[in-house]
Amino acid sequence: MLKSLVRAAGAAVRLSSAPSAASRVLPLSCPTIRSPGSVASRPFTRSLWMLNSNGASSGYRPKLFSSKVLSPSVSCGCGGLHTEGDKAFGNFLSDEIKEEKKIQKNKTLPKMSGGWELEMNGTEAKLIRHLSGEKVTVTFNVNNSIPPNFEEEEQQQQQKSAEEEPEIVSTPNFVVEVTKQNGKQTLVFDCHFPEDEISHGEGEEESDIFAIREVSFQPEGDSEWKETSYTLNTDSLDWALYDHLMDFLADRGVDNTFTDELMELSTAIEHQEYIKFLEDLQGFVKCN
Repeated sequence: MLKSLVRAAGAAVRLSSAPSAASRVLPLSCPTIRSPGSVASRPFTRSLWMLNSNGASSGYRPKLFSSKVLSPSVSCGCGGLHTEGDKAFGNFLSDEIKEEKKIQKNKTLPKMSGGWELEMNGTEAKLIRHLSGEKVTVTFNVNNSIPPNFEEEEQQQQQKSAEEEPEIVSTPNFVVEVTKQNGKQTLVFDCHFPEDEISHGEGEEESDIFAIREVSFQPEGDSEWKETSYTLNTDSLDWALYDHLMDFLADRGVDNTFTDELMELSTAIEHQEYIKFLEDLQGFVKCN
């Protein structure tokens, strides 16, 4: 029994110290068999990168597969990207510009009655009038001045087939500034066009198509609105006081006739700026 235990222990020692027969027979050129979880994809990925590169020593490491979409389709001196999509976009803009110019009502800006002088600064317009020692300035910007009319479009589609597109009218918010001669303060009215007052109802008394939102005094010559100045909000204002404020503006030429003309002027300016934007966008896309 003791001899059998000794022989078994000796055999175990020899097996643990002997090298693996498989490792001795395996040639050096044969890749080692690995389990699925081990890193076996590196040689394959590396070979794909080598096929797609300009050489390992070039220092250039492109993506695994180069995209044909990103390749410029038109040679240009600007060095920018030009694709077939850009070409189609440019052609679309060219047709769009032609159509917008066809429906453009005013090639030149309409003039305001009442002796108002117009000053333009991009999309911002100023109307200035001098009378009896006072200066009245009306400022508006045509950006975001086209109100949405989803309900009207749905009604038109239900009632009749739209042979003509609905007329687009610009209704910008505007600020009226009244300055007395040698005065240190300016009375400022923040006005807007309520959506339910833009069109006059038939058979009803003509109502004001614009409304005063806020009134405040601001220092003369300051272009920035000072939040520290008291601002009168008209939402909860006594109607008698509100009527006097509207009459005050009407006496200085800011009434329904003026605001009708202002909408016509703003619509013309907005359409001009829209066409100019399309032309600039076309030039940018085509790199003219």
